[in-house]
Amino acid sequence: MRLDTPFLKLPIRFDPDALAAEVRALPDLAWSAHPTGFVGNEAVRLVSPGGQQTDDFSGQMAPTPQLRLCPYIQEIMAEIGGVWGRSRLMGLAAGADVPLHIDTHYYWRTHLRLHIPVITNPGVTFTCGEEAVHMEAGSCWAFDSFRRHKVENKGSEQRIHLVLDTVGGGNLPALMASAKAGTTDAREVKPGEGRGGQLKFEMMNSPTVMSPWELRCHLTFLKDHARPDPKLAPVLDRMEQFAQDWAAAWAEFGTSEAGRPTYSGLIDTARADAAKLGGNECLLKNEWPLQGMFESLIFQMALGAPPARVSGTVTSGILSRAARG
Repeated sequence: MRLDTPFLKLPIRFDPDALAAEVRALPDLAWSAHPTGFVGNEAVRLVSPGGQQTDDFSGQMAPTPQLRLCPYIQEIMAEIGGVWGRSRLMGLAAGADVPLHIDTHYYWRTHLRLHIPVITNPGVTFTCGEEAVHMEAGSCWAFDSFRRHKVENKGSEQRIHLVLDTVGGGNLPALMASAKAGTTDAREVKPGEGRGGQLKFEMMNSPTVMSPWELRCHLTFLKDHARPDPKLAPVLDRMEQFAQDWAAAWAEFGTSEAGRPTYSGLIDTARADAAKLGGNECLLKNEWPLQGMFESLIFQMALGAPPARVSGTVTSGILSRAARG
């Protein structure tokens, strides 16, 4: 899910003191090293597949025991009203950062990420594209994770954000429409003042066999985001042929397991051909290789979610309770 701007501040805010008290009351064991291994980063899992202690992206999502300890966070989620995917509290130590990166996984193509600062300081800066902001405690923001982005904490205390991932739904479309229309007056929702209602969680978040309609949607998205390049047209023509072949196989097999050898063969041949034609040399506007996006959005996902992977080789660090204030 993409935005037209790097950031979108939604016209809703929450009680930062109540949020901070709830987060500080969590036990030390609730905090885990961030799956990327970025030094100074840690997280509390709130929504995960099966409500388990995992950082996987796919599977039926459910609340973790930690979320059940946070009634105000549950109220915030009910107030926004989306269908929730993997969600967490994310801590960033004083002096630490989240390095410049782009979210290229299939999951982030289909999800919007909301940030609600719980504990912050003036030294925390979130940069996305060419824009940098300080998100004040209790505010609510969406941002375009397909642009290059980073976070820096140059302050003297840990920063903690409530980070909620959703495909949309509930009150979120209205909030986003108001923000895009220029609404700046934020309605504050204190504990006990929310709309209430049962939280909704994802059941389906990756295809068993990707439909030809979804495949073409991803190809159109990548074509729109590609930079001009002499090699681009041949690469896209080959992927168009792949889409046509996939549609024919879909008509014959649908999601039947009997079609897997045919589908796998189409993927292997298209992957090799696109690379040979220059897919790795063609870049998107965010400077990411086009071939890499074929891989993460289509080739790896067209036959269901692959095993969970953690990218990067940096070491991880877990903060103490004292660092959390």
